[in-house]
Amino acid sequence: MSAESTRRRVVITGLGVISSIGTGADEFARAVRAGRSGVGPVRAFDTEGFEHRNGCEVPDFDPAAWIDRLDPGELGRASQLAVAGARLALADARLAPAYLRARPAIVAVGTTSGETREVELALRHQLTTGTTDLDPGAARRARSGRLSADIAREFDLTEVEAVTVPTACAAGNYAIGYGYDAIADGDAELALCGGVDAMVRTNFVGFHRLGTLAPAECAPFDRDRQGVLIGEGSGMLVLEHLDAARARGARIYAEVLGYGLSCDSHHAVSPDRDGVANCIARAHADAGVAPDDVDFISAHGTGTRTNDLTEVAAIRQVFGDRLPPTVSVKSMLGHAMGAASALAAIACALALTEGFIPPTINHRHPDPEIDIDCVPNRARPARLRRVQNNALAFGGNNAVLLLGAYS
Repeated sequence: MSAESTRRRVVITGLGVISSIGTGADEFARAVRAGRSGVGPVRAFDTEGFEHRNGCEVPDFDPAAWIDRLDPGELGRASQLAVAGARLALADARLAPAYLRARPAIVAVGTTSGETREVELALRHQLTTGTTDLDPGAARRARSGRLSADIAREFDLTEVEAVTVPTACAAGNYAIGYGYDAIADGDAELALCGGVDAMVRTNFVGFHRLGTLAPAECAPFDRDRQGVLIGEGSGMLVLEHLDAARARGARIYAEVLGYGLSCDSHHAVSPDRDGVANCIARAHADAGVAPDDVDFISAHGTGTRTNDLTEVAAIRQVFGDRLPPTVSVKSMLGHAMGAASALAAIACALALTEGFIPPTINHRHPDPEIDIDCVPNRARPARLRRVQNNALAFGGNNAVLLLGAYS
């Protein structure tokens, strides 16, 4: 990574969103500005016996509405979300698949669980029927690499590089960074990149066992916050070389300025202040910005006591006394795992375009240990130049993305 001026400029020209609060860029933008909550009872699996049963699922998702070439029934839910999100992103960018086929392109999809849901369904079938046979269709659907490969198959992109990035809750930012590098370095003209995850029982059980599932709502940075809500969704972005975007008269949402990655190897599930701070500093250096240049931070902001305290401490380590507004869209979306930072990046791009800072909803009592401006409960009009999107994953995998207003 480098902030050298010899690198080509990369812009965002298409947004594909499938989320618990809205589908499509326009509906998602309205929902984020309004502070809409996507919380409801989890229906993807039986939650009998769990103390807390809420999550943030995508309602009324019909993959057949977005998948034309492939048979939706042959895809797992995560792949369905990936292909549908890519379709929406291309439509938003006003691009036909033939445009991609004629140019060097990249498909990069980040995920936490891939098609774990298919594995769960197969195991449930074995347990309830007593059979040891494995459905060959389930075996095919369970491969995580299909998330990117099925996008290529749907659009007949036979010459693209298709990569699935499994870096947990930071995977969306990782995939965006992958696409950004390919275009900035001249290896591609266009990238379809982002993050995807379906609601899976494995994640629900894992966070339950950690004691970090919230009972009813996600309230990041609130004094009385009680934990995370598991979510799902698809956030896909079209990135293009600026000259190519200009040549075709594309609408430009924002510019990708740079990003930083780190693995602090500190703890399996607990974030490390120094590791997060180092990642933020790397992102600033790559993007060529100073802390004072950042107008707001889209925090990882899970709503757990440890994450929120550690993340804000890391931000202070880099920013000092001047902290910009620091918000968490997980208060609305829950934690969509591999899709989380991609959906947050889309919210950042829309904020830059439409001139607002997203709210942190469910905020009732400021936490004196945190003491930040989290833009509580209501979006705020703002003229924005540069925004920062944090993603902190289990295992210490961190990814921080910087976006700027296009000019």
